[in-house]
Amino acid sequence: MSRSQLVAENLPLLRRYSRALTGSQASGDAYVGAMLEALLEDQSLLNEEHGARAGLFRLFTQIWNSVAVNGDSVPALSASEHRLANITPLPRQAFLLLSLEGFSEEEVAFILQIDVAEVRKLADEAGQELAAEIATDVLIIEDETFIAMDIESLVKKLGHNVIGVARTHADALALAKTKQPGLILADIQLADGSSGLDAVNDLLKTFEVPVVFITAYPERFLTGERPEPAFLISKPFQPAMVSAVASQALFFQRNSRNRMPRAAAS
Repeated sequence: MSRSQLVAENLPLLRRYSRALTGSQASGDAYVGAMLEALLEDQSLLNEEHGARAGLFRLFTQIWNSVAVNGDSVPALSASEHRLANITPLPRQAFLLLSLEGFSEEEVAFILQIDVAEVRKLADEAGQELAAEIATDVLIIEDETFIAMDIESLVKKLGHNVIGVARTHADALALAKTKQPGLILADIQLADGSSGLDAVNDLLKTFEVPVVFITAYPERFLTGERPEPAFLISKPFQPAMVSAVASQALFFQRNSRNRMPRAAAS
């Protein structure tokens, strides 16, 4: 397989990771674009000691940590998204690499250029952060009964309250009217032909809420050809994956509120 084919094969999941770190499609893609430009200029930058995918994530991390990219040279980034350390602390990076992307501890150590003992320490710190998350009301949009039951059980174990399970676009709108959710977990393609993506877009017209999409085909929605979800979970999913991504979505929501300017005192 050629170098370009290796990059193309791994690009959708790298884009998923980058937007999970930055909290938006535009910011995440800006960093991935910077990484690709660097790789085109010097292909020796890709270290494939642990495989091409781990090498790409390692190079992405190096680009992210470079002053040039994290400064003003990436116009798609807002002032609040300058550095990964200020948005997604290192423990969360390690946890996302382990839980969302499924890398081994050795691969995460390679990507972050730390040792395995440090990876374990960071993962433990992230777990403590997750345990301290403020509980919220969750709306689940999922038409498959058993998957919906699994998600509901997991969400409750994380300390959240489930306001309901919607199986159609109409159900989602109706449930959200009864109580505004603080987090939405949504399938994209629903059995009756309606779209979880459309349902979420309609809800976002009336209130702001973090959303995590769940799909068996994440690569179909990471093409760069249209607006895409910032947070994606692949089916089948692991409990730690849902925990990590849901926590990350809530993390950005809280930080966004904290960054809102306060009214000047009169």
